[in-house]
Amino acid sequence: MLVRLLYASRAAAPLTTAVVDSILEQSRKNNAPRGITGMLCFSEDIFLQALEGGRNEVCELFNTIVRDPRNAGVRILSYEEIAERRFGGWTMGQVNINKVNPSLLLKYATKATLDPFNCSGHASMALLNELIATAAVVNRGN
Repeated sequence: MLVRLLYASRAAAPLTTAVVDSILEQSRKNNAPRGITGMLCFSEDIFLQALEGGRNEVCELFNTIVRDPRNAGVRILSYEEIAERRFGGWTMGQVNINKVNPSLLLKYATKATLDPFNCSGHASMALLNELIATAAVVNRGN
């Protein structure tokens, strides 16, 4: 059974390129053997991530993420059983939200910033879908 988990968290320490690169490298290395795909969006201190795969694998990975000292305030935005993957092309796609047109963010939130803590899980997923459609996903790492 496939599931999709969407969650948000805050960075426990300031995000640097090295920290983000380390997270992405670790994700790509570990996700492929587990059959997990997804996408990570980040801004100055916020992560928004979608994970897809088998229920057990996604739940185990999420438990690891919650315990990761780089994250604080982890919140589930949505969890659902799915018939097919939306992020199947990426072991972990990446979007630096600071490089996205602010009007796209404003379409789904009250301000032109990434703040999944103050909008619905549905709006956050719609944002991810639009980022895919506009080819904003980079470093596709398969």
